Amino acid sequence: MAERLQKIELEKAYNPKDFEDRIYEQWESQGCFKPVKRSDTKENYVVVIPPPNVTGVLHMGHGLNNTLQDIVVRYHRMKGDETLWVPGTDHAGIATQNVVERQLKKEGKSRHDLTREEFLQRTWQVKDAHHAIIVNQLKKIGASADWSRERFTLDEGLSAAVREVFVTLYERGLLYRGNYLVNWCTRCGTALADDEVEYTDKKGAMYHIYYKLADGQVLADGSDRIEIATTRPETLLGDTAVAVHPEDERYAHLVGKLVELPLTGRKIPIIADSYVDKEFGTGMVKITPAHDPNDWEVGKRHNLEVINILNPDGTLNDAVPQKYRGLTCEKARSLVLEDLRELDLFKNEEKITHAVGECYRCHTTIEPYLSEQWFVKMKPLAEKALSAWQKGEITFYPKKWENTYAHWMENIRDWCISRQLWWGHRIPAWYCDDCKQMTVSREDLSACTHCGSKNIHQDPDVLDTWFSSWLWPFSTLGWPSKTEDLKAFYPTTALVTAYDIIFFWVSRMIMAGLEFTGEVPFKDIYIHGLVRDRQGRKMSKSLGNGIDPLEVVKSYGADALKFTLAFMCAQGQDVLVDMESFKLGSRFANKIWNASRYILGNLEGREIRPVKKSELTELDRWIYHALNKAADNSRKALEAYRFNEAAQVLYEFFWNNFCDWYVEATKLSFKTNDENEMNRAASVLLAVLEESLRLLHPFLPFVTEEIYGRLPQNCAFGAKPRAAILMTAVYPAFTEDRIDETAARRFEAMQDIVRQVRALRTECGIDPQLKLSIALFTEDQSPAAAAKEKTDIIKMLAGLSDISFIASPAEKPASSIGTVGAGFEAFIITGEAVDLSQLRQRFQKESEKETANLARIEAKLANKNFTDHAPADVIEAEKTKLAETTRRIQKLAGYIKDLG
Repeated sequence: MAERLQKIELEKAYNPKDFEDRIYEQWESQGCFKPVKRSDTKENYVVVIPPPNVTGVLHMGHGLNNTLQDIVVRYHRMKGDETLWVPGTDHAGIATQNVVERQLKKEGKSRHDLTREEFLQRTWQVKDAHHAIIVNQLKKIGASADWSRERFTLDEGLSAAVREVFVTLYERGLLYRGNYLVNWCTRCGTALADDEVEYTDKKGAMYHIYYKLADGQVLADGSDRIEIATTRPETLLGDTAVAVHPEDERYAHLVGKLVELPLTGRKIPIIADSYVDKEFGTGMVKITPAHDPNDWEVGKRHNLEVINILNPDGTLNDAVPQKYRGLTCEKARSLVLEDLRELDLFKNEEKITHAVGECYRCHTTIEPYLSEQWFVKMKPLAEKALSAWQKGEITFYPKKWENTYAHWMENIRDWCISRQLWWGHRIPAWYCDDCKQMTVSREDLSACTHCGSKNIHQDPDVLDTWFSSWLWPFSTLGWPSKTEDLKAFYPTTALVTAYDIIFFWVSRMIMAGLEFTGEVPFKDIYIHGLVRDRQGRKMSKSLGNGIDPLEVVKSYGADALKFTLAFMCAQGQDVLVDMESFKLGSRFANKIWNASRYILGNLEGREIRPVKKSELTELDRWIYHALNKAADNSRKALEAYRFNEAAQVLYEFFWNNFCDWYVEATKLSFKTNDENEMNRAASVLLAVLEESLRLLHPFLPFVTEEIYGRLPQNCAFGAKPRAAILMTAVYPAFTEDRIDETAARRFEAMQDIVRQVRALRTECGIDPQLKLSIALFTEDQSPAAAAKEKTDIIKMLAGLSDISFIASPAEKPASSIGTVGAGFEAFIITGEAVDLSQLRQRFQKESEKETANLARIEAKLANKNFTDHAPADVIEAEKTKLAETTRRIQKLAGYIKDLG
């Protein structure tokens, strides 16, 4: 039954602040974010959020990451898949503890002024405050996550999963504890895993110093001292050997002899080890097992003494002479060098730039440090994860990250998982003070399981934050309990994350999934780039180039944020933006609003009804063909995580095909006095708008939902009624029935005619408002011949008063200037509206300019120095310019000839 439209009004100006918060509340209150099983033939689509640190605020990197997740989640939800996006936050052990310790420092306190329980209580308060901010930010940018399933890495369920995994690894022999050299952050006071150390090039020095040979030994030249080069002379206080290469004949007679270690009164041996590069420097290397990872390995091979010279805070300890104790490494270095100079054991220093390891959280220089820690044996886990990739169980988008993944797995080292913090999952190991035995337990202990003593204490350390987050895909669904969610939604489908945590998190999740569930935790791994400023610099507080996503939302709206980031996010590339960039998304959202406002505002009194295919005009069939193609291409792009391609497809369809051509062309239908035709055209126009909004929704959810809610109930064609909420509507799909290549070719030819006439008008400098006449030649049987049936559309869109058709180009009017396209030639009849002599002079000047430009390009390409040394793409670009300039000169020559 036809429905006569009432007046439908959208506000004159697009203002996302008027509706974004209201729409989000509507979605959430109506349960739109929860997974719904719509069909037995559809699959699950499950994504777990990379949990942001609970103490942080969302930066633009989070904005990009959550935008991309939201787009694929909304797409699969509309596609009909049972879709779940699990949100949550990470307790971020080091970062969160640092926040609280900084607060205490302002109060003149340290954490040791509080009990552990008091400190944790205060940390939970910080967590709760920051958590509320993060959730609000995610909602502000439109994240359609199922908040009823939100998790936190320290919640009760995830804590149970962490303990289960720790104990299971211990039972399987994959967990061990002992004194090993670890990466130590003196500021955070904790060990770090290898991949939590960031390397930065810094200015430093290579110091050349001497050690005296002991017991009357001399070198071949008669010298009684050897030269050592080091960047850290203070560590000589912990040296336990000097090493040479076994095949270095210069020092073969010294192997097994001793040298006097300066400033210490100790003598240390000269050993032979293939670790030494005999071609580098003097071929002699100081060995400090407790403070260098390579020296640690040498020390193990030769059973060297290990002397730790550092306190946990980075100052020198009692293992060094009295005068150096308590000094920082920097101060000790200065004093050691001063003392070496006095002893005539300092040669010189050379300035260098070298990579220095820093804490990934506070950027303090990392110290190799001997400490008792817990480790996971990674090789057995990595072998399974590598095999899963080789068997095709996981797929990387883009594929280039597969090599990075494989290389890390093949060269993996054991993972130090203990941290000397209070905030985190406490290690479930208890030590008996009586029998000295250790017990690892799933349950808290009150007595020793070996001797029954009550005199026990729990390990004071906590687990690395990543130890809880590597379980994230299955612990969030209830594992180790056999929950309904775990059964229904594990394995998950996709992981969307940035490449900077591929080692920290992605690889470990795959290992954990295989080890504890027997399945990979996800099938698709989409690795996106980082968000950088327009100069390509990483956004940071120090540079002041960061952009707050909420500031973008405040200025332009969440849709502008989402669409811009997606439009600019090409696979395998970083995203370069500034605040101005988001005008792209804002303009597009504004275009959608204004086009919809125009359509809805001009349909009062129209009767809308389903329109049969036989009733569709060729124009209608063309727009459905274009819509069909856009739906197909956007689906293909989204299935392959090519976000920018999907965004560009939708932008081109809606702005160009729908707004600039179809909506404009349909105006002719509303200028008739035929009531039936106006009703038919209105019905098709609304149906195309309704489907277009569904197509656009994943990228611009707020503006499309707001407009969708204003549409008449029966504006959509099809057996099913229009969805009440756009977010839960069906995403448009490609159908064979809508293919109409003939209509497409004919309409595209008409578009080409209009474009060429518009361009020629611009070239001639003719006022766009001036109605012109043209003479048009079209080849028989060509798509352009459709122009004879489309004169009204061409006249309206090209701003013409008249079109006269000619049998051949030779019949062109005398005072005209022409342009050529596929299957046609069009001639603007200049007449009195154009000063022909002025136009001829304009084209002549342009031709002279282009001819001079052509000569420069030809000379450049004739220059052998340029062609032999310039990059291939630069040379190719010059050749392209040459071809374009040549064509331009030929076109101008044609114009000048036409003007006589």
